[in-house]
Amino acid sequence: MAHTTDSEKWYRPSSHRFFLLFLLLLGTLIVYPYAESNRFGYVAFRAFGSAAIIVSVYAASFRRRLMIFALVLAVPGILQRFILPKIHVGSLSIINIVLSFIFDVVIVVVIFRHVFSKKEVNSEIIFGALCIYLLVGFSFASVYDLVTLFEPNAFYLDPHVNLHLIPDRFDFIYYSFGTMTSLGASGLTPVTAQARAVSVLEAILGVLYLAVLVARLMGAYRQSPGR
Repeated sequence: MAHTTDSEKWYRPSSHRFFLLFLLLLGTLIVYPYAESNRFGYVAFRAFGSAAIIVSVYAASFRRRLMIFALVLAVPGILQRFILPKIHVGSLSIINIVLSFIFDVVIVVVIFRHVFSKKEVNSEIIFGALCIYLLVGFSFASVYDLVTLFEPNAFYLDPHVNLHLIPDRFDFIYYSFGTMTSLGASGLTPVTAQARAVSVLEAILGVLYLAVLVARLMGAYRQSPGR
């Protein structure tokens, strides 16, 4: 019988890490609109966002090297929330967005491999799949933000349904989840070919992910001992 080392026990996933990550991601999405309106919303958003980053590292830390790599990528996101809450457009902003996007991709890939490699499906695996869905939405928001940095007119905000003319981070989050769920985002329209291409890619990935998720859950249900 193989013995489990202390390091393997430490990096073994707990029974509620994906559930906690799901709550933090959902909380970040809920408090985001209030981040600029009042002090409490600002503090709550920074707290939820930073906690989500830390828990993301914990949720994907199935190996020591992977945890160290994820921690290095998580530093820019944490610094942005506490030290550099507002960054002007420039090389530093671009580097931070790129590193944050790479961090999201790494976390999504690691959780995806863990969730869809399990033969048995429980509530924690389902929450892991939901975390992937939310992380993909936030990741594409970063991509839209990056596209706008290179092309300021990549998106058009309809002045009849918006109170501002320049899209901000939450506008891209709203557009990202609207595109991924195929519901659309009224008032925000991609104008350039690059913005439209990324929008189409996210829409396709959103539909494919739901199809793969449903097929995975149905396959696990059919293979369950009760069946």
